[in-house]
Amino acid sequence: MNFIELGKKISYLRKQKKISQQQLSHDLNISRATISSFENGNHVDIGLKKVIQILDYLGFEISIKEKSPFPIFEDIING
Repeated sequence: MNFIELGKKISYLRKQKKISQQQLSHDLNISRATISSFENGNHVDIGLKKVIQILDYLGFEISIKEKSPFPIFEDIING
């Protein structure tokens, strides 16, 4: 998953929780324009710290795992 895909996933998760960009922006002190650009794949220079803040706010986290020597389903489809 790259930053553009991550932004789209965060948008989906935010909408599922019925949280507006404005509310997220206000609560985390991140500009709404930055959040919008990130979610739309137009701004990938958001910084990991802000991404972690957003994920934490939404109740998610980033986890690191060892890379499998076998392709994952997404790799096969994107091929």
